[in-house]
Amino acid sequence: MSKKLYVGNLSYSTTEQDLQEAFAKIGEVVSANLIVDQTSGRSKGFGFVEMATDEDAEKAIATMNGSSFMNRTITVNEARPKTERPRQGFGGGRGGDRGGHGGGRGSWR
Repeated sequence: MSKKLYVGNLSYSTTEQDLQEAFAKIGEVVSANLIVDQTSGRSKGFGFVEMATDEDAEKAIATMNGSSFMNRTITVNEARPKTERPRQGFGGGRGGDRGGHGGGRGSWR
């Protein structure tokens, strides 16, 4: 069964091919994906590598975590499941004109 790894603190010039090649030296890579900003198209400095087996994934974590890759000390650990986050700008926050006006408490003289 394959296992997905989080790879952080990557150089902004890192490509998916760079990730693929680096992790392929350790074991079989199923996929390598960089996360990019949708607006600018620039790398966000992290990505995910999916290793073919749990053993390859554990070896990759042990070998690559804290190592230097493209002049950066990278973080490699098991990826956590994706969680739904509220979209910014839509709901989820307090809105409007709440509080701070007394709301009928007491009288003005």
